[in-house]
Amino acid sequence: MAELFQNLPPAIQALSAGIVTWLLTALGAAAVFVFKTTNDKILNTMQGFAAGIMIAASFWSLLQPAIEYNEDGAIPWLPAAIGFLLGGIFIRGLDFVIPHIHRNATDEHQQREGVKTKSLNKSTLLVLAITLHNIPEGLSIGVAFGGVVSGNGQATLLGALGLAIGIGIQNIPEGAAVSMPIRAEGASQWKAFNYGQLSAIVEPIFATVGAAAVLIVTPMLPYALAFAAGAMIFVCVEELIPESQSGNNTDLATLSLMVGFTIMMILDVALG
Repeated sequence: MAELFQNLPPAIQALSAGIVTWLLTALGAAAVFVFKTTNDKILNTMQGFAAGIMIAASFWSLLQPAIEYNEDGAIPWLPAAIGFLLGGIFIRGLDFVIPHIHRNATDEHQQREGVKTKSLNKSTLLVLAITLHNIPEGLSIGVAFGGVVSGNGQATLLGALGLAIGIGIQNIPEGAAVSMPIRAEGASQWKAFNYGQLSAIVEPIFATVGAAAVLIVTPMLPYALAFAAGAMIFVCVEELIPESQSGNNTDLATLSLMVGFTIMMILDVALG
């Protein structure tokens, strides 16, 4: 099985990994069939944990390889710097266009962002918010698998798998973080579950796009790696960290972030 996966085209590898992370989101969303109410302590803990995973993945799996890929260039850090900033700008642009909500924002002007619309309910806006966050996760998986065959000596199949595993782990609480609040608002279990799992449908799509883009234009690899990192960091700082700190469980959320960071660091160093 391992040899079969290794011989697959990188785009198919990325698609497969994206499907697995999507299914793990569905596993987390299935929490609505077990728990009846949302526990803020658990929710804040999960959000902090997810943020830690994403921050560690952004550096070890994406930014560091981007810098090392161009270490013989005139300005080794330039592609990583440009890609990183563009990734953040890209997510901000999507923020500006796609309607979504930030549940715990204290400023009412920031609670609802994107194009104004009255036709979308609160649950849909919450799903769109998480869907936005899953786009850079899918991209990061794609560029990691694409980098394995693009001539990047720092990229390995095990490293790409480690990144996918880390993102998959943090997708479990992320799925619950979508479905549980929707269930708490009165939606049926199946409706809440479907909303939760659908929030990650973009991951296999953008994983395939990321891998294909790197394979088509190999010189863009360091930019693509850093782009995915910038997008992930933007999501962490704008959404996950503030949400995890919005309740009365700030210390627990912070410790969970550190645990998530450590787990992803170990995964990347051990497998990369």
